[in-house]
Amino acid sequence: MTKRRSRGDGGLHWDAKRQRWIATASLGHDSSGKRIVKRASGTTKTAAKNKLKEVLRDYEDGLAIAPTDYTVKDAVTNWLAYGLPGRDERSTLGTYRSLCKNHLIPDLGARKLRDLSADDVDRWLQRKAAILSTSSLTMVRACLNRSVKRAMARDKVKRNVVELSDVPNGQPGRPSKSLSLAQAEGILVAAEDSRLYAYIVVSLLTGGRTEELRPLRWEHVDLEGDPDAVPAIPPHIAVWRSVRRTGDTKTRKSRRTLALPGRTIDALKVQRKRQDMQRQAAGAKWQENGLVFASAVGTQLDATNVRHEFRRVLGQVKAQGVEIKPHEWTARETRTSFVSILSDNGVPIEEISRLVGHSSQVTTETVYRKQLRPVIQTGATVMDDIFRRPPET
Repeated sequence: MTKRRSRGDGGLHWDAKRQRWIATASLGHDSSGKRIVKRASGTTKTAAKNKLKEVLRDYEDGLAIAPTDYTVKDAVTNWLAYGLPGRDERSTLGTYRSLCKNHLIPDLGARKLRDLSADDVDRWLQRKAAILSTSSLTMVRACLNRSVKRAMARDKVKRNVVELSDVPNGQPGRPSKSLSLAQAEGILVAAEDSRLYAYIVVSLLTGGRTEELRPLRWEHVDLEGDPDAVPAIPPHIAVWRSVRRTGDTKTRKSRRTLALPGRTIDALKVQRKRQDMQRQAAGAKWQENGLVFASAVGTQLDATNVRHEFRRVLGQVKAQGVEIKPHEWTARETRTSFVSILSDNGVPIEEISRLVGHSSQVTTETVYRKQLRPVIQTGATVMDDIFRRPPET
């Protein structure tokens, strides 16, 4: 005689209409008192029993409501859609989506999340280490880790095996570079006829981030200051905004007001005149946004446009003894150059960290370790000494 199944082991019967074996498991009652029953089917008794075991295993693990076919792709897609509120669509989300689309989902997406093992993650990371930099490898692992964490919090899986895996060393990343003083001076001269002349001058002589300068408004620029105030207020810009989704700067300490070197003041005065001419030329097409650095119709500059124009300017540098390969540089490296030039001319790390808006001087020291020296003095005054105004004609 067939032995009766023990209480709680579920049931197994043949469904003549569906021509399949049906396994069932009773998982207790919900809050309304209704019995919770999970079902699994198979063409054979063994297949149905195995699926029943999975249901019972989930019940024991506290995952009775988890779908058995929930995949890594499902977890990642859910995290990208709902787990990143407030992140900037064009930068942070774009980077995460690209990494997941190109490196995570194609490799692990089809795997059932509950069957994903630490060994699977180790092997995947090791394969990716052959083509990704260490920083990209760290980021793509973080995407998987946070996706699984979110799934675990929603009873889709019992544990997060990603946390059991370490990031191997990837390929060497592109090292950050700094312009020499001669190169920087050559770029300032070459940029004089560029529509981004003032942008390049302000970026190089104040160290502002590109995402902070592109949304800079005239209301945050004071080209006169208040010399009669006590203490006197020099000409300055207020770096209070960024292109991030919320409009806030990268960190709280990134919100800062910077005195302007004389050459920067001159460049911004030129920019105001040029923008007036742009406004007249655009006519009805002009969109007034109060931006200091704007497109031909007054809209905010795009990072790609800035990069292309910056590289075009680099191609015009003809200073004697100065060699620059435009494709090897980005506009962001005016910021590293600012730090390097200040350090070479006597500004201490504490002051540099404050000027560039780092959350701590550890960041400055870590990122710019090769350029930094133990020195003394400060920002706009030193820049005035380094980049003296060309004589007026």
